[in-house]
Amino acid sequence: METYRGKVVLLVNTASMCGFTGQYEGLQSLWTEYKDKGLVVLGVPSDDFGGQELDDAKKVKEFCTLNYGIDFPMANIVHVKGPNAHPYYKWIADAHGGLAVPRWNFHKHVIDGNGDLVDWFASTTGPKSGRLRKAIETALAK
Repeated sequence: METYRGKVVLLVNTASMCGFTGQYEGLQSLWTEYKDKGLVVLGVPSDDFGGQELDDAKKVKEFCTLNYGIDFPMANIVHVKGPNAHPYYKWIADAHGGLAVPRWNFHKHVIDGNGDLVDWFASTTGPKSGRLRKAIETALAK
């Protein structure tokens, strides 16, 4: 995350074979619309929910590029829950409680330029949601 200091980050745990995978299209649109204003959309592939992710980061990147034209940054495949969760997700659980921790794929976190969690959004909140866009725009305005 140090790479994105000073930027607003929309961090989304993703999966290539999920019912919410179509959200990639909206995430790419957000990236295209707001990247020059300081937003970074960051996809974080995970296989923690229903075994719905491909088995390596290269395949994930290829899938996202070919099927959705994704050119926003994608992390390596990580765990977002449990004892092997990535330190970021452990911090979210400790600092913000269980509701902020992903309970399924395409859970979203808006993080401000100081690295603070602004808000989180369940998988059912799509990238075109007015509430999500408002959180991004408010964070960008700071």
